[in-house]
Amino acid sequence: MRIRAFTPLCPPPQLAPKVASLPYDVVTTDEARALAKDNPLSMLHVVRAEIDLPPNTDPHSDAVYAKAVENFQRLQREGALVRERGPCLYVYEQQMREHTQRGVVALCHVNDYDAGLIKKHEKTRPDKENDRTRLTSDLGANAGPVFLTYRDNAEVHELVAKAKGGAPAFEFTAPDGIRHAGWRIEGGSDLTAAFGHVPAFYVADGHHRSASAARVARQRKAANPGHTGHEDYNWFLCVLFPASELKILPYNRLVHDLNGRTPEELLSELGACCDVQENAPPSPAKPGQVRVYLARTWHTLTLEPPANADPVSRLDVQMLQQQVLGPLLGIDDPRTSERISFAGGIRGTDYLVKEVDAGRAAVAFSMVPTTVEQLMEIADAGQIMPPKSTWFEPKLRSGLFVHTF
Repeated sequence: MRIRAFTPLCPPPQLAPKVASLPYDVVTTDEARALAKDNPLSMLHVVRAEIDLPPNTDPHSDAVYAKAVENFQRLQREGALVRERGPCLYVYEQQMREHTQRGVVALCHVNDYDAGLIKKHEKTRPDKENDRTRLTSDLGANAGPVFLTYRDNAEVHELVAKAKGGAPAFEFTAPDGIRHAGWRIEGGSDLTAAFGHVPAFYVADGHHRSASAARVARQRKAANPGHTGHEDYNWFLCVLFPASELKILPYNRLVHDLNGRTPEELLSELGACCDVQENAPPSPAKPGQVRVYLARTWHTLTLEPPANADPVSRLDVQMLQQQVLGPLLGIDDPRTSERISFAGGIRGTDYLVKEVDAGRAAVAFSMVPTTVEQLMEIADAGQIMPPKSTWFEPKLRSGLFVHTF
């Protein structure tokens, strides 16, 4: 695989905690507004610029993209984002409690994405892809990185460990308790060469950001008679993590009604198709188990994959969809149904109990996390995972590194 060093915009170390923000797609407008309140340096003013406009502003309106550009230029003018002194890579380390992951911040080429060397496992939504394409084009920048993974490589691992030998260029602990640190690698030619021995990258998180980067590159290519393929718009911002260091949390399900059934009727029908046990702990113990919270009680639901199942059909989230959510609860398309919602595992199972007990949902399903190996197996097979199959933690921060073109 090819990667490239670049000369990013970065916040001065003392401002990094203020500039760094959660990704645009893990917070609502109201949550973004609250997080950025009294902090004019937050990158949320760029990636969710509607927070600086009147409530109920259409987040896809021209005014929002204009405000994003205005705020991006302001951050540069005020010294919150400063151009690095020359091409470099970064090692970006995140620590969430006992879990630590270290990635390489670099640019990847859109041709590798279009050719399938950067492998996808998820469909994009047109509205979200259009939004990020417009923002990326108007900014002339990748405001947030794409989260990529790869099968572990000993040479890369050794070089990353070596890069951490000195003091970090920045280090801080965010309000959510996650520690962030970065080590600058001047030039980065050794790591660039080492990644040449990695056969493929996989999109872990950021399908809309990578798809929009590729679309912007195609648009710029069409408008540039002298296009060579080496222009900065052909490259997009990524952080590359070894698969062994990633942490995937469950992506749990909440269904808002029982499709005309009473709790007792649903339990009876579940028992007819699956093994059901009452009085279970909230989190499943192993793959093939799903915990069901219904009528103020947790139950264990044991699912079996179909004969000769492909990699997608063996996923717990897919077995639940095919055996329970579709046939019993009428959730035919979880991508579009308004009768189902999803809860990232970072919220915990107490959140599921609270939602059901409060009547905002009728039943909750607590899942085993999908593994990174399953993700890569599905991507290698050219298949698509069911929606809301993976929840990666910790999340990358926007604003620590910005690629402009």
